[in-house]
Amino acid sequence: MQRRRIVFVIFEGFQALDLAGPHEVFQYAGTLAGEYDCQVLAPVAGPVRSSSGLPVHAGHSVTDLDPQGIDTLVAVGGDGVDQAVKDSALTGWIAVAGQSARRVTSVCSGVFLLAAAGLIEGRRVTTHWSRAEQLAQQHPGLRVDCDPIFLRDGRVWTSAGVTAGMDLALALVEDDLGRDTAHAVAQELVLFLRRPGSQSQFSVPLWSRQPSTDPIRAAVSAIHEDPRARHGIVDLAAQAGLSPRHLQRRFTAELGTPPAAYVERVRVEAARRALVEGDDPVEAVAHRCGFGTAETLRRSFHRHLGIAPSEYRDRFRSIKEYA
Repeated sequence: MQRRRIVFVIFEGFQALDLAGPHEVFQYAGTLAGEYDCQVLAPVAGPVRSSSGLPVHAGHSVTDLDPQGIDTLVAVGGDGVDQAVKDSALTGWIAVAGQSARRVTSVCSGVFLLAAAGLIEGRRVTTHWSRAEQLAQQHPGLRVDCDPIFLRDGRVWTSAGVTAGMDLALALVEDDLGRDTAHAVAQELVLFLRRPGSQSQFSVPLWSRQPSTDPIRAAVSAIHEDPRARHGIVDLAAQAGLSPRHLQRRFTAELGTPPAAYVERVRVEAARRALVEGDDPVEAVAHRCGFGTAETLRRSFHRHLGIAPSEYRDRFRSIKEYA
C-alpha cells in the first residue's frame, strides 16, 4: 500500500509546537495503520531555529523535494512567517505543491504562507485570533473567521494557534482512517478525541479576565462546575461570602463583565458542546445547560453566535461538514 506523504513546511522563527503536535499525531497514526510518511521541508535543509530557539532538522529543501504526489501539505505558523512569505522560492514551491496536493492545511499563522502562494483565495479560513485582523487586511479576498479552532472549506483545512493544530491533525486522521484509529491516537497522546472545530477560540478563560481574589474565584468556580444551577446575584454572593451589591461590583471589576453576562456565556459554551457532541433535543440541552426553555437558549445563541441552536448543530455536528 502506498503511504500518504504529509509534508510540513517550516522556516526560521516557526512555532515548534505547530510542527511537533500535528507531526506526532500523524506519526503515531502511521505506526498503527502504516498510512503516513511525514517529511519536513524548509527553504534550506538542515537545522532550522524555532521562535523559542529550539532547533529542528529539516530533512528537505525546496530544491530537493518533489512537490508532486503530496497527500497533505501542512504550513506551520510562527513569528517568522512575516519574513517567510517574502521568500519567493518557498512560496513558489508551496504553490506548485499545493495545486496538486489532495489537502492543503495550515496551523496558526501558517495560513499566511498559503495565502502568499495563492492557494486559498476566496476560501473561508481561520487563524490565531491575534492574527485575524492582519490576515483580513493583507488578503481581502479571504473570508476570515477567527472564532473556530479549526475549519474546513473544501480541500483546505485551517486551524488556530498551537494546540489547535493537534485537533486539526486528529480530525484529518479521523477523516482518513476512521474514528477508531483517531481514538487510539488520542489515547496514546493523552488528548481529547476531538474538540469540534466549531469550538470557539474565545472560551471563557480567554474572553474574560481571570479573578484575582478568592471570593470571586469561588463564584466563578461554582458557575463552571454546574452551569445549570441557580446563579443569580444572591446565589453567587452566598458562594463568595459577600453581599449581593459587593459581589456585583467586585465581579465586574475583576473579570470585566457582569455576573449575569458571564453566566450566560458559560451556559452558551456548555450548550455548544452538548449540541455538537450529543443527540439530545434542543429542549433537553437548554434545560441541562441552565436556560430553562429552548426559546431562551435560541435567544442567547442569536445574541452571541448569530445562529439558531438547531442550525448550529447541523453545521458543526460532523468534521466533514465544515464548509
